Order: sequence, then C-alpha cells, then structure tokens
Amino acid sequence: MSYNSFGHLFRVTTWGESHGPAIGCVVDGCPPRLALTEADIQPFLDKRRPGQSAFTTQRKEPDAVRILSGVFEGQTTGTPISLLIENTDQRSRDYGDIAQTYRPGHADLTYDLKYGIRDYRGGGRSSARETACRVAAGAIARRVLGESVRIRGALVQLGPHKIDRTRWDWAEVERNAFFCPDAQSVPVWEEYLAAIRKDGLSIGAVIELVAENVPAGLGAPIYGKLDSDLAAALMSINAVKGVEIGDGFASAALTGVENADPLRMDGSGHIAFGANHAGGILGGISSGQPIVARFAVKPTSSMLTPVPSVTRDGQEKDVITKGRHDPCVGIRAVPVGEAMMACVLADHLLRHRGQVG
Repeated sequence: MSYNSFGHLFRVTTWGESHGPAIGCVVDGCPPRLALTEADIQPFLDKRRPGQSAFTTQRKEPDAVRILSGVFEGQTTGTPISLLIENTDQRSRDYGDIAQTYRPGHADLTYDLKYGIRDYRGGGRSSARETACRVAAGAIARRVLGESVRIRGALVQLGPHKIDRTRWDWAEVERNAFFCPDAQSVPVWEEYLAAIRKDGLSIGAVIELVAENVPAGLGAPIYGKLDSDLAAALMSINAVKGVEIGDGFASAALTGVENADPLRMDGSGHIAFGANHAGGILGGISSGQPIVARFAVKPTSSMLTPVPSVTRDGQEKDVITKGRHDPCVGIRAVPVGEAMMACVLADHLLRHRGQVG
C-alpha cells in the first residue's frame, strides 16, 4: 500500500530522498486549461529554499523546478503534472558517523523497526527536503483556487517569544527572514536564535495560516470535514506536533457565549459574523469567513550538542549530528504550511463542485 499520496480529486504523490539525485511530485486531477509555467511555481519554492539567511541550513539548493508533463503551450491538459527538482548540494559524508547510530528525535529508529533498513544520509525519505515537492504542488493548487483566494502564513512564536498581535503587519512578513508579522519582534528573535545556534542547540516555533475569500460550503459532515483534512495535512509536515483551528485549545477556557460567533444581517441583506472563534469552519464546512489554522513545530532534532543514544547493535553512544541544519525548522515551514492548506482547499473545491455543481 502506498503512503506517499494525499488528496482525493486533487491528488499529490511525492517521491525522492534528501541525498538522492532528485526529488519531485506528480499532481493528478488538476483541471485542464489553467495557465501554468515553471515561473508560476518557482517563487513559492524560492520562499522555502535553504541557505537564504544565517538562521536556516546553509545547504545551497537552487530548487529549480522543471515541468515534465501535464502542460502544453502554457496550459494544463488535465493529465498528470510531473515536477522535477534536482538535488545539487548533497554532503552525504556528514552522516557517516551516524550510519549505525540512531539520532534521538529523528525517525531513524522507527524507520529501522518498520522496514529493517534506513537511509541515514540526511534522513532519506523522512527529511524535510521532501517538503519542496509539497510547495511545488501547492503552487498548482493556488491556480485551481483562483486569484481571489489568498493564503498567507506567518511565524507567530519562536521558542518562548511570541509576537504582539496588536502590531500584526502582513507586509512585514515579506521583509524579514523569519516571516514575522511584528517588526519589533524581529531583532529579539535574531539575538535569541543566534545564541541558540552558537550553543549548538535548536528551538521550536508556531506558524499561523490564514486563507481569505474561501467559498462557503467546502467540506462535508462527519468523515469529510474540511478541518480534519486540514489538520491531517499540517500534521504530515516534518516535525509538526500540534495543530489547532480558530481559537483551538484556547477555546477550552471560554464559555459558550464567549466562544460563539454571533450572526447578524448586514446592511445589504447578507448574513455576517460578529467574530471568528471557529476559524472559518463550522461542522466541518467552510463558512465563508477567513480560515485560520496554527501548527506547532518541535525543535530540530539535528544539533551539535551530544545526546545519549544507542547503535543498531545495542551499544550506548552519545550522538552529535554534523552537517548543515536549521536551528529552527519552523522558519522554512511557513511556505510549506501555506502549500498544504492550498492543496487541501483545492481538493475540497473540486469535491464540492463534483457533489453540488
């Protein structure tokens, strides 16, 4: 059974390993006659690309995407779209010391227990390198959704440091290396993360996603809920350990009156909401309000601080993961989260059309 695909009508299959010759994906179910070229995909890959600041891995990958099929004369044909991204800056020698040692926090042990074999070169299939494929697929999903649907993400917490939401500025997200919407938090984060990296440690983060102008009616009751599919998609991202929709866990501390999103009629005869505690999804179906989701990313398990571990033959040994690693993998998870939200929304849009026209 394959576990490398997600989606129903808009279906994405990714392939490749961190230190293989290339990675890529196949997007099936994309409607025909949508304008699409590499230039529509590349800007999103550039946002995720490693080596762009001192706060991310220094692996230098251009992440140049090639469209191999499914597009003719600048338009999608309705057939599977195959995308290729070559790996050009692998350093497998960095991982020779841990070939027989399990890295705590990584999937080394569980992969070995399940398959009896693991690719120790950067984690192989379990590496976050795979997420470049998702970002490429997300760019196509955005074409399916159309220009009116806007999906944006931001880093709202780095370690213990949270942003001040009263200073939220989407324009600021594009101006700093953290995708941070609060300009005053940026120098604090820079100083903090520089110290974390100097000490050979790593730290986690929280990312917030917002999708605006999403049509009402996407999703279905019970087993086709939009929020359950969105949560599953975000949880599938490397190092993600928690997902919440709308107020999420904070809603547990509210009364029913406080948590309710009041309804009223606006001046033009349409139904309007007085709040958005539900994050734009009610009963698993989009309400037309902005869809809001957050996900928590754990600290990077690869770091230069020794951690107790064991070898494949049962010997105890401290392990240090050499190589080029993100001190906070949550930074580059922002465009990945945006892509996964786009793929889920595109899939549900096509499913909605198929059911109700």
